[in-house]
Amino acid sequence: MYVTAEHLRDHVIRPTLKYLGSWTPATEAFLLNAAIDGPDLGLFSPRNDGLGLFHITAAQHRDLWDRYLAFNPEIASRVRGLASQRAFLSDPDSELQTNLSYCTAIAWLLHQRSGQAVAEAPRQGQAATA
Repeated sequence: MYVTAEHLRDHVIRPTLKYLGSWTPATEAFLLNAAIDGPDLGLFSPRNDGLGLFHITAAQHRDLWDRYLAFNPEIASRVRGLASQRAFLSDPDSELQTNLSYCTAIAWLLHQRSGQAVAEAPRQGQAATA
């Protein structure tokens, strides 16, 4: 199966961010870039480590649930709603590999929890400034 960047952006990243109430052009661009060039962002694991599209480790995944989502039940409920019923209960880390929306939500929340800013995406027709 071949997935283009546009398909990933339009059918996975944007709808997931909207579902979480976190969509902006900048957050969308950040996650698309993370999916393509994750190691350069310093938040996710190198390409040979971690699980799924964003190469999130099992330890990062569990830490997010234990130290962040456990204290944010509204967000936790929304993220849990993205996971499959049975697979999540028996092997939650498998959701990172098989569920693009869930993996995207976890990636966004890892970034959000880190407190790092997301640079504003340039408007159409404007060049990015350095």
